[in-house]
Amino acid sequence: MEVYVEYALAENFCMDFCLLYAAKAATKNRASVWRVSLASAVGACFAVIIPLFGLVGWAAIAVKVISGGALCLLAGKFPHIKGYLKFAAVFAALTFALGGALIALFSLANVNYLTGGGVILSSVPVGIPLFCALCLALVIKKLAAKFVHANSKIAVTCRIYAGQSCVKVPAFFDSGNKVYRRGSPVSVLPQNFAKKLIDAQGIKTFVSVHTVAGDKKLPVFTADKIEIDYGQKVISLRGVLFCITDAGSRAVLHPDLAETDPCSTS
Repeated sequence: MEVYVEYALAENFCMDFCLLYAAKAATKNRASVWRVSLASAVGACFAVIIPLFGLVGWAAIAVKVISGGALCLLAGKFPHIKGYLKFAAVFAALTFALGGALIALFSLANVNYLTGGGVILSSVPVGIPLFCALCLALVIKKLAAKFVHANSKIAVTCRIYAGQSCVKVPAFFDSGNKVYRRGSPVSVLPQNFAKKLIDAQGIKTFVSVHTVAGDKKLPVFTADKIEIDYGQKVISLRGVLFCITDAGSRAVLHPDLAETDPCSTS
């Protein structure tokens, strides 16, 4: 099978980008798209150069695994080793899943392909159309986010319950809020409301929040229940995370809460 260098570079870049971006999205890593692009470009160059060394068997597989780990390290931002291991594990799982799916698909469609050293070569491009589909999905997501953001300033009333206390807070959903803690969305509550619910001094859980002034850690607590009053309906959710800030006069609700299945509605 004859493979051109420029085709191999483009195909491997697209495939690496899709896998790395999927791992970034699945682990909610805060790395930029440019960082993922750089890692994908390095991976594409490596994929084209490494066959020239003629490695076979376990040596080729070992090099493939090590290079995959290096790409994950380059593609993501990791404050601790657990974040890296999670990212790398998801990337490896996606790689194996995609490889198995391609072999099955090629076999069913009678498409010529070669395997060896942990790579698959086929006469049909896969990475390039997959990359185009991903780009289209990202553009649609961006446009949808702008639409949601433009319509997210409609005020809602939020009642927050913690223990025996309850506060009524003016609030709005903000699509720009991308804060998560261990995969759970984190909303923002002004300190003057939070102090009516809990003793913030006793909180030992914090989350890193990116602001125009830089990153800072804010205390986080879990509300027993919140009720979001849209005017015509009230949605109730349990176990919602809030970080406490000393600025603002309204709660900033995470956009994921608008998609969460309510525990009850009225």
